[in-house]
Amino acid sequence: MASATAGTPRSRRRDHPLWFLVPALAVLVVFFFVPTLSNFVYAFTDWSSFKSAISFAGADNFTSLFSNGTLLNSLKVTLVYAVLVAVFQNLFGLGLALLLERDTAVNRAVRVAFFVPVVMSALAVGYIFQALLKPDGALNAIIGWFTGSAVSIPWLGSTTWTIVVVAIVHAWKWMGLSMLIYLAGLKTIGEDVVEAGRLDGAGRWTMFRSIRFPLLAPAVTFNVATALLGSMNGFDIVQATTEGGPGGTTELLNIYIFRTFGQGLFAQATTMSLVLFLMVAVLAFPVIRYLRKREEVL
Repeated sequence: MASATAGTPRSRRRDHPLWFLVPALAVLVVFFFVPTLSNFVYAFTDWSSFKSAISFAGADNFTSLFSNGTLLNSLKVTLVYAVLVAVFQNLFGLGLALLLERDTAVNRAVRVAFFVPVVMSALAVGYIFQALLKPDGALNAIIGWFTGSAVSIPWLGSTTWTIVVVAIVHAWKWMGLSMLIYLAGLKTIGEDVVEAGRLDGAGRWTMFRSIRFPLLAPAVTFNVATALLGSMNGFDIVQATTEGGPGGTTELLNIYIFRTFGQGLFAQATTMSLVLFLMVAVLAFPVIRYLRKREEVL
């Protein structure tokens, strides 16, 4: 009787593996879906720390924000930053994967070394580079030691190149992850395909351009998508290195949202958060769709 009861459909439903998803789904609903849906509500109110009541404000927040040049500048900076990070992170990751492709003890140790920044705190990485890149920091001291003269380059003080420097720092932190994805992609390429290319007389560059790189299309899709999405939501590295300066040239939208929220303008900050969410959806998904179509063609 006991064994028959244990095998009833009701008991099987209780033991179904999907029940293990409930805790994760609860966390996702509380900390992602509810705040995201709240953005669509509070963005149309006058919520702030200067009044106790919350009233409906319509599209006033959107009108005032888009007439503000600072928001438009932050949007532009965020887009430029995301593109730079995606390019640098994938170039660094692919280069490392090709250099460390052979499975030797030395290469395995170097792979671990390049993956360490991925598990480090982004704020810690930002503060380390902020100290290194000061005019009197370690990087200028090293360059001065090689050149034999004092060097005081303001790496984080240029209104033109600072965003490139910070994007390289961001890419450096995450290039270990891209490296692993590209390494996994390279391992899936069959030796018979490579050998056929060699028999046809293909050189190393031709082999990579015409055979190996096209077969890395799924890895490229994943790495480009994650780099774009991660950098468009960037905050910590830029905040630790430049705090949005100099002159707002590295002020990402998340930094602007952080400052606005700190001023007690909660509705405006929520509106900007909604704008960022929509911008990511509008720009990232077409890119992913294009890359997926590219996979099908290849």
